[in-house]
Amino acid sequence: MTRGNARELAVHLIYGRDFTGEEPQAVVTTRLNKDYYKQLSEENDVYAERPSRAQLAYLDRVVSGVANREEELNAEIQKYSIGWDISRISKLSRSVMQLAMYEILYVEDVPTGVAISEAVRIAKKYDGDETGSFVNGILGAFARALTAPKTEEAPAADAAEEV
Repeated sequence: MTRGNARELAVHLIYGRDFTGEEPQAVVTTRLNKDYYKQLSEENDVYAERPSRAQLAYLDRVVSGVANREEELNAEIQKYSIGWDISRISKLSRSVMQLAMYEILYVEDVPTGVAISEAVRIAKKYDGDETGSFVNGILGAFARALTAPKTEEAPAADAAEEV
């Protein structure tokens, strides 16, 4: 299984958890059960090969990480989805962006550009080109804000008058 397929599988797990409300570990354990996984392989080619140990560790980490930081990630999505309430964004698109933002912030071996391009690829695959552009715009703005130089706050008005 490629890292891209593992990332796509992570989106499936995050998305599924959004419906079930299961604990992250339960989602990973249930969905990666050999019998259940075999059934899924008949429906989607991303399940053709089982994840390696390293990929299982990645899946555990990101699914749990997104679940534990869901409010923070949703706040970032809301912040950069100008003119859109987060409730209007599809659960799948939100899951894709949550994963990408989590990777950008907390997974050191995933470059920002890779996280964004993979998110766009997955969004296009499942929701179409227009959604891919939407996801790219939000994640691009998010990434630019992370690298933008911090501006110093202006001194307080009281301090300037004391001279």
